[in-house]
Amino acid sequence: MEFIWSLEFGDWNLINMRHVITLLVENEFGVLARIAGLFSGRGFNIECLSVAETLDPAVSTMTIVTRGDDQIIEQVLKQLNKLIPVIKVVDLIDKDFVEREMILVKVLATEKTREEILRIVDIFRGKVIDVGAKTYTIEITGDEKKIDALLSLLKPLGIKELVRTGRVAMSRGSKAMTELT
Repeated sequence: MEFIWSLEFGDWNLINMRHVITLLVENEFGVLARIAGLFSGRGFNIECLSVAETLDPAVSTMTIVTRGDDQIIEQVLKQLNKLIPVIKVVDLIDKDFVEREMILVKVLATEKTREEILRIVDIFRGKVIDVGAKTYTIEITGDEKKIDALLSLLKPLGIKELVRTGRVAMSRGSKAMTELT
């Protein structure tokens, strides 16, 4: 759990706790807009959003990362459950789960820095997926801390561009999303 110090209450509380919400939704036109509209209509920010088909092409899994207190999140979850194309909603905050994201980073690669870049990529178990005359494009998959650590090492070498996929999450263990309560 992640806690934020509250000056108003003078103690640790759940004012801005990060929530990872996964949804099973019908894969149809306008579902994403309706769900995003539910958040924006309440002045609620989506920090990260990822959507893709499941094994059943008629159903998609959506992962939403957001922040808020328990009361606000509870309201959002209830509203999400009321939407017709939503099949299942799970807040993973109280569950054991794994999350990953992928990043593509284009880094300046000079004669001086090429070896150092390759060492960093190797340490982070990444791949160089494109080599240009003056750049390497790197692919790394991992949790947020791993991605941030990589970026802090590459920044002094000269990052030209980066793209992040956003997080995807899944509960640990043998239960599938449809079996979670």
